[in-house]
Amino acid sequence: MYFSTALIFLLTVLDIVVYCFQKQQEEEDNAEQNNSSLSSSSDQRSIHKEDHVEGNDSSSSSSLGKHCRCFSLAEIKLATHDFDNAFVIGKGGFGKVYKGRIDLEGEGGIDVAIKRLNIDSNQGATEFCAEIEMLSKLRHSHIVSLLGYHESTRKREMILVYEYLPNGSLEDHLHKKRAHGGNFSPLTWIQRLRICLDAAHGLDYLHTGTGVECRVIHLDVKSSNILLDKNWAGKIADFGLSRTGPAHQSCTTNVYTNQIKGTFGYMDAQYFATHRLTRKSDVYAFGVVLFEVLCGRPALDFTLDEKQYSLAVWELIAWKKAPYINLGEVSTHCVKKFAQIAYKCLLWNPKDRPTMTEVVALLELLLALTLQNNSRVTIAEKARSLFTIKFPVPSNLKKKAIKKEEQPTTVAEGGSKFSIPVAGNPKKQAAEDGSTSDHHGGAARVFTKKELKRATKNSDENRIIGKGRYATVYKGVLSDKRIVAIKKSILFNGTKSQIEQFINEVVILSQINHRNLVKLIGYCLETKVPYLVYEFISNGTLYDHIHNKSRSLALTWDIRLRIATEIAGALSYVHSAASVPIIHSDIMPTNILVDDNYVAKVSDFGVTMPTPMDPDKLSTIVRGTQGYTDPEYFLFQTSRLTDKSDVYSFGVVLAELLSGKQALGFDGPVNERDLGMLFPSSLREGRLSQVLDERLLLNEGIIPDDIINVSRLAERCLRLKGDERPTMKEVAMELEGILIVKEKSVARVEEREEEDRS
Repeated sequence: MYFSTALIFLLTVLDIVVYCFQKQQEEEDNAEQNNSSLSSSSDQRSIHKEDHVEGNDSSSSSSLGKHCRCFSLAEIKLATHDFDNAFVIGKGGFGKVYKGRIDLEGEGGIDVAIKRLNIDSNQGATEFCAEIEMLSKLRHSHIVSLLGYHESTRKREMILVYEYLPNGSLEDHLHKKRAHGGNFSPLTWIQRLRICLDAAHGLDYLHTGTGVECRVIHLDVKSSNILLDKNWAGKIADFGLSRTGPAHQSCTTNVYTNQIKGTFGYMDAQYFATHRLTRKSDVYAFGVVLFEVLCGRPALDFTLDEKQYSLAVWELIAWKKAPYINLGEVSTHCVKKFAQIAYKCLLWNPKDRPTMTEVVALLELLLALTLQNNSRVTIAEKARSLFTIKFPVPSNLKKKAIKKEEQPTTVAEGGSKFSIPVAGNPKKQAAEDGSTSDHHGGAARVFTKKELKRATKNSDENRIIGKGRYATVYKGVLSDKRIVAIKKSILFNGTKSQIEQFINEVVILSQINHRNLVKLIGYCLETKVPYLVYEFISNGTLYDHIHNKSRSLALTWDIRLRIATEIAGALSYVHSAASVPIIHSDIMPTNILVDDNYVAKVSDFGVTMPTPMDPDKLSTIVRGTQGYTDPEYFLFQTSRLTDKSDVYSFGVVLAELLSGKQALGFDGPVNERDLGMLFPSSLREGRLSQVLDERLLLNEGIIPDDIINVSRLAERCLRLKGDERPTMKEVAMELEGILIVKEKSVARVEEREEEDRS
């Protein structure tokens, strides 16, 4: 018995050593190929032809070694019968996918999948070029092959031609009773396991074995992007969002992204929170896919109890008790092993997740274990199956209280102008919640191009008072001598998201009116890019006053408290100014302006939600700014913001006013970089004085009572569960009360000083 145990142990160790050596050798070979590829473009092309191909279906596409071909539009139309809807086999954010038959040189007619860009789609030339660039370099039996493309002048037609995979997507078989006109029978456990292993091989190849100068992060791993060929082999598809990182760095190498992209339900919460994309983000998404395979339910399901909306979060909370599919032939032990692998992929800290290489090894072990009864495994594989994994239980699992939402306002587009519905009466609530009636006429005024050119001296650079990614702001003088701020959009190319932001700003600000909201005076659509005209706020942003040392000296606690109260009052107003709450979605100090009297004005309603979103349409672009975004929003990844999301963002602003620290910093320890996490933990642990701005402390570091009360309010705003946060109305009332007590106290002190002097 001891001899057998020792033998198994030695074989296991030997097997692992051999496996690791093989992986190291592969990477060294790839590195050599990279060096040789720099010598000439022809050498690089030959490398792509010979790249790492493995799996059960290495010959499923006879074109794996071919280069992308540029097809004519006539060839594409012939293959699809002039884009006949009868040949549509799928629809997505890019556009429609058609089944066609096309003649490749020397191969005769073969079936292909043809993806045609919808010109109204949010996705466009960037994703189109990324797909071609990426797939022209990748050759693997578990990566969908790109055969060619067509791009017409002015990008009116952008078409991609792929190998055709007749068995649809993994999503079709898991969640759809009928797809592409056919009935899909349930996948067996062995089929599910092999498909997952195939997809894992494809991702591992992207992360470690592409044989090119960089490693690939897919960024949109999900069941609908795992396609199945005629032999039921799984293949990774859709590289439009993919990003690359240096090959010589480790799997945790991160890539900073300005804009969060991906699909809700599969998105790594760490990436959402930090904008730092790693290969472990793909591992997280793959873990969601594994649980889809195990549970037979989609990543997001709003028909379930709110605790179970998000499959990833539900499984992290209750993965040992969650109901899994019953396929009869699979043992409970195998199911538990599979669930363990999926669970570890979803761990909060990316460093605790396995690499895709490790996932491949674990799935191979599980497949071997499953096939044991058929005597298809070696003694080494049996030894491997003895391994167990210990999984820590994360302490930061959160649920989300989500309100039912509807589809956002749609706007008609015609020519160079847009139909802008300006509804509501801004004077209606003039007596409520601090509303005013000095809106310069109520509805937004339409300016001519000539008027705004004259007001800005033809966009004179000396008139620029602010510049961002999407707009430049000029100081302007109108014909009536009124000074205004004129925002000119940058890179406005007619995309749907930019149109929506412009329309939102006009629609929202034309319907609401409050002394602490920046007023929209008008707009202009005669120019190539739209202009928005606002009241001019002379004293810069709150960010300047908090974080600019020379300006922050003037920001006394009395002023900070009054600014916080004014912001809270404005947000309380917009949350209740319409039948459906208006959610700002981007509350932060740079979007709060300050006038000469230090009166706060909330601005920038471009990403505001005038009406809730359609729950069936999950956005792949995240709203908000990192450091201020509601953690429930990215933990549950439902693409839904609520009024409590603004409360969280306001809590971060309140913490900035109290501490003088920025929302995100990358210089200190990791656990102190996020102010939204640092501030409440410091309060709970009795370390509040360590994070407060030292200028707010009394002698010997004593904290005044009103600052303690405001700090406690900030902690409640920053709670991870939305239903534990106060409403903005409650926040505004509490701050108003603290401010009144503060002002009375100051008045009493002044009276005493006056009496002493007299």
